[in-house]
Amino acid sequence: MNPLRKKRLLIIVAILAGVGIAVSLALSALRENINLFYTPTQIASGEAPHDTRIRAGGMVEKGSLQRSGDSLDVTFVVTDFNKSVTITYRGILPDLFREGQGIVALGKLNADGVVVADEVLAKHDEKYMPPEVTKALKDSGQSAPGTSSKQGALPEKQG
Repeated sequence: MNPLRKKRLLIIVAILAGVGIAVSLALSALRENINLFYTPTQIASGEAPHDTRIRAGGMVEKGSLQRSGDSLDVTFVVTDFNKSVTITYRGILPDLFREGQGIVALGKLNADGVVVADEVLAKHDEKYMPPEVTKALKDSGQSAPGTSSKQGALPEKQG
């Protein structure tokens, strides 16, 4: 084989190997960082994977918030009005976290069916609700508090 061809072939093989390694590293990083959203109904029915980071969301049930007296541990129940799931969290909850409002918790589902959250996201104003929670509530036949079926409709003309 001609030495020039051999050199070109080695360069091409090295470039292809480098691109292959870069693509596999990028795909590996993406797979580890993906967080799929699950509703309480999906979690209760066993669709959510255990010991994998997920996003769980819904409405915080009124009267379900329990704070530990001697630590930052918090337990509350999230519902989509069909099923409910318990979420535990250690840390300071967002200022806008309240019972009866939509939240999204990022964490892992343990063997007991409890989401052990490492991050809790609350809506940032009185009209906003995370899109996943809105869709989940809509799919369950419920509407989010503070919204109506005529929201965004034009006023009727009287005359």
